[in-house]
Amino acid sequence: MSENNDEDFSMFKEKYEKIDRFNVADMLLSKQSTKTVDSDTMILDTQKRIWNSLKKGIEYDATVDESDKFLRKNVGKKLGMVVMYADLVGSTNMSLSLPEEKVAMVISSFAQEMALAITQHNGFVLKFVGDAVIGYFMGSSELLAADNGVNCAKSMIKILEKGIDPILKQHDYPELKVKIGLDYGANMIVRYGSDKEKSHVDILGPAMNMASKIQNMAKAQQIMIGEDVHSRLHPTLQDEFEKQTLTDAQWKYRYRETNRQYPIYLRKN
Repeated sequence: MSENNDEDFSMFKEKYEKIDRFNVADMLLSKQSTKTVDSDTMILDTQKRIWNSLKKGIEYDATVDESDKFLRKNVGKKLGMVVMYADLVGSTNMSLSLPEEKVAMVISSFAQEMALAITQHNGFVLKFVGDAVIGYFMGSSELLAADNGVNCAKSMIKILEKGIDPILKQHDYPELKVKIGLDYGANMIVRYGSDKEKSHVDILGPAMNMASKIQNMAKAQQIMIGEDVHSRLHPTLQDEFEKQTLTDAQWKYRYRETNRQYPIYLRKN
């Protein structure tokens, strides 16, 4: 690792360590505050943005630039992270009942609100894929990243139920639902091309693939996580999840070393 890259990574870690300078024990127990301290304010701000978007077509600020900068400076490295897939449910039915411009407005607003939730929980937005948002969480510890990722997913559900949907209903739009999957693992940062500034950068690794597959197992307004996330959560967050009993036909993914089925967990209602 070069001296410059060491400095870049230190700056990246510092972002996550500015948590009101809690002691290490508290930080590992996930007692840190997130960027959004007041959930009522978060909901109100969401409603204002959605209202303005529907009425005036206001666009959101870019939310992927910081991630892009970090990834470009760490191409070729393998880093541990919690990966999240947040996928909009019911967009096909919406496209059959609404004009294209309205569908685009709703999906764009959904994606940006989910992206804001990621950044508010000290995560990074990797990219938008169709009507899905992909983010990742890192930190001074694996435990902190896992807690941030799960707390972000919980906020996403609340944002939809209390922030976005009430405004959409007032304008005769269908309610939006999301399904979310998370997994933890080491992922390689890759650049597709020789241009350090313009070539596409992305993340490759088992956690990327598993988070997507776990998300596919979830239903509307559900959060599902892999064992590698669950094992890193604070005990109070662990208790919110229930291990799923699945057949090989339902869930075929296994640990390579032991051939044991990889456990996944569903957040209890």
